[in-house]
Amino acid sequence: MSGRENKTGPVESASRRSFLGAGSAAIAAAAFGAFAAKGQEREDKQMGQQVSGWAHILDGKVAVVTGAARGIGRAAAIALARSGAHVAGIDICATVDPHSGVTPSTRQNLEETGALVKAAGVRWRSLVIDQRDLPALRGAAAEIEREFGAIDILFANAGIQQFKPLLELEDPDWNITIDVNLTGTANAIRAFGPAMVKRRKGRIIVTTSTQGQHGTLFGAAYSASKWGIIGLMKSAALELGKYGITVNALVPGLIDTPLTRHEERYAQALEVGAKTPSGDVHKDEEAAKEALKAKSPLGVPWIEPADVAPVVVFLASDAARMVSGATYDVTAGDSANNAA
Repeated sequence: MSGRENKTGPVESASRRSFLGAGSAAIAAAAFGAFAAKGQEREDKQMGQQVSGWAHILDGKVAVVTGAARGIGRAAAIALARSGAHVAGIDICATVDPHSGVTPSTRQNLEETGALVKAAGVRWRSLVIDQRDLPALRGAAAEIEREFGAIDILFANAGIQQFKPLLELEDPDWNITIDVNLTGTANAIRAFGPAMVKRRKGRIIVTTSTQGQHGTLFGAAYSASKWGIIGLMKSAALELGKYGITVNALVPGLIDTPLTRHEERYAQALEVGAKTPSGDVHKDEEAAKEALKAKSPLGVPWIEPADVAPVVVFLASDAARMVSGATYDVTAGDSANNAA
């Protein structure tokens, strides 16, 4: 338990009571409109009225988000900001895996995230870093501490994905996925965790995947890396709990981001259903959409980033102070296919 929980003021206590009293349905309703993942206001219209207390549940906290340039990272950064947290956003803003069909993020993407964060009235700091570079991350941690005064929250979210049959994987294919996803996540914890240990409080959230809970056709390296992140999270929770630090994992399903919206991913989705890709990206996209909708218990081909960010805010808040070592699934029902 953190020092802040032992010395809660009337404003924070009221915010916590409001947050806890809102219930999961109200929290989700508020968070639907908490940000615009694509720079649009559609989610604000969905939200309706904002729940009292939600906007202040993280007031004064300092959050670090990796993979912040777009997708889940951007959505979470904005949701954290609109809940009161100052945000430092980290992204490589460059091509990571030249063999992947994913369009790389850019510095402009990261600055767009920053503009949306600052619009919430909080502070923002952008850093362009490769999370495989542990010394660079440690340098960033020191810089953020100097500038913001503390690090309260880490959302270690950055990752990559590629599809290739296991027996055709070359060492570079395997290594880059494991190094970025698994080692990179461990690096983020090792770099930013000490600031929390020093203050004896903190929240760490890591991003795994539903594909880290079951096998993935042509995605052995990705599934292995994401499965490993769950083990990493649980081990970190055991080690860091005595310092008042909770460690949990977000388990997203197929999210509507560049990681899942490209030709290679459409082909993989069709092959899972024993269908042959046509080679026409537009036809394959539409066919993949229909195949994914049919497979999803909720009939959803891709989940909006706006739908997963509320879990990050919850796990970053004092409302989750007794939650650690846990996985939180947002998969549109795909979790029902797992054994447990």
